[in-house]
Amino acid sequence: MSKYMQLFQGTSFSSKSPTEIQVLTDCLYCINADGMIERVVAPEDTEYQSLLDTYQGSDSFHRLEEGQYFLPGFVDLHVHAPQWAQSGTALDIPLYDWLNTYTFPLESKFSDLGFAQKVYEDLVSTLLANGTTTALYFATVHKEASLLLAEICAGKGQRGLVGKVVMDDPEQNPDYYRDADTSTALMDTEAFIIAVKELAKTTKQGVYPVVTPRFIPSCTDAGLKGLGKLAAKYDTYVQSHCSESDWAHGHVKDRFQKNDAFALHDFGLLRDKSVMAHCNFLDDQDAELFADTGTAIAHCPISNAYFANSVIPVARFHAHNVEIGLGSDLSGGFSPSLFDNIRQAVMSSRMLEDGVNTSLPAAERGVPKSRITVHEAFYLATAGGGECLSLPIGRIQKNYVWDVQVIDTRLPSAKLPIFDELEDVQDIFQKIMYLARPEHIREVWVQGEKVHSR
Repeated sequence: MSKYMQLFQGTSFSSKSPTEIQVLTDCLYCINADGMIERVVAPEDTEYQSLLDTYQGSDSFHRLEEGQYFLPGFVDLHVHAPQWAQSGTALDIPLYDWLNTYTFPLESKFSDLGFAQKVYEDLVSTLLANGTTTALYFATVHKEASLLLAEICAGKGQRGLVGKVVMDDPEQNPDYYRDADTSTALMDTEAFIIAVKELAKTTKQGVYPVVTPRFIPSCTDAGLKGLGKLAAKYDTYVQSHCSESDWAHGHVKDRFQKNDAFALHDFGLLRDKSVMAHCNFLDDQDAELFADTGTAIAHCPISNAYFANSVIPVARFHAHNVEIGLGSDLSGGFSPSLFDNIRQAVMSSRMLEDGVNTSLPAAERGVPKSRITVHEAFYLATAGGGECLSLPIGRIQKNYVWDVQVIDTRLPSAKLPIFDELEDVQDIFQKIMYLARPEHIREVWVQGEKVHSR
């Protein structure tokens, strides 16, 4: 019999497909030394009892208590790490004003590594406590502070994909917060990529460098072209904002006479490892380009409610075979919890389908076939995010990493309304999706290592 590093017993929920949940009832999850799920053994399997007999009573055996369930760790595809310090403020003003009045002044402070460490350590710990095991981060223009964020992810056990932000256009960025010039921006980005790749050699769960033009309005043509070349040279991930709002979308059309998607593609920034945030204004040709290049979308439903001037048509993009995951967009989105974003994704899709302008007849008010289910929103936060990053994460099944959160539905201070022991397990899943809060997350594991407990 194989010797596993860890053996877990309990019921798990995982995405079987974008619309279906797989329930594995009272199974054994066999985790190897690399933190991968080597086997899932069901109670009816012949080896089930012998595995129990071998591992019960040892430190490597973990059995869930009554009312506890495994969920995959969440994959947050869009986090502005420095903005954690202003989360929950200034969400009632336009995006352009928000950036220049609040966000850029805050991000400029991350030249102070002491301040950066204080904010970033708190952020990574908070996201882990909220069940986020993988995060795709925008840092700031500062190379040293951006590397510090990657080091904190490595130290705390979170799988972090980190980008040193590029803002090299002196006409579009404030004097106090931008890259010194295009050459410096590209040299710093390359040095950052090399340093993070070196850090990754000693990090079990993985950290990854990400080429990160903030968005087209903040970058010169030469900067964007240079970043595309670096992404190809080092085969890195790429992230940016794409067609987020009327203002951002219109800026690119005025500058290039084409939409964001095609402009980014011209600079070599749409590739199989690219994740573009928001994308609310993509048309069908843009979506087809995303599908052809393997570019994914980070859907940020809470943030979109404040700044996007629209609701993203998730169902339409999925019909074009575009990969989509979920993002919190801290701090344009106020919540660090992807549970909150799962809920908002469902609500926003219903509003898009039904419409909100009551001066129009009901039949003309919305966009038909736009709604998504809570199963689909959960998929975006887990398996969908893993597929966007082309990593074996976001599912509880063989050959995926053991990234999980343990949900306790019977927490005395916040018991979920589950009264019948024979209650349908699908209903229990839905109650977890709609009602779980951070205190229900009792443990979080990344790559087979416990990184949070409550």
